[in-house]
Amino acid sequence: MGFFSYFTDKTAPEPAEAQLTAYVSGRVQGVGFRWWCAGTAKPMGLSGYAENLDDGRVKVIAQGTRASCEHLLDALNSGDTAGHVDFVDATFSDPQGTFKGFGIR
Repeated sequence: MGFFSYFTDKTAPEPAEAQLTAYVSGRVQGVGFRWWCAGTAKPMGLSGYAENLDDGRVKVIAQGTRASCEHLLDALNSGDTAGHVDFVDATFSDPQGTFKGFGIR
């Protein structure tokens, strides 16, 4: 397994029961934050993506079990991320769409 395989697993994920949508503010662009998100979400069995927004925030969409989504939210708020997180605006919902693995946009 190569380095990038870790982030782009081609296996079909289990059907998701929950979706976390998080808008992360702080020093989160240009510091490896999206890679950190992928490296944190994938071992939790989450699929989705992290993407930079034009306003300086990072948008994180994660699908999986409710517990795994909550663990990712805890990690986003932990203070132990790449860069520096000032605020996380997060909501939970039913999954919208499907993803294979956890990607970076």
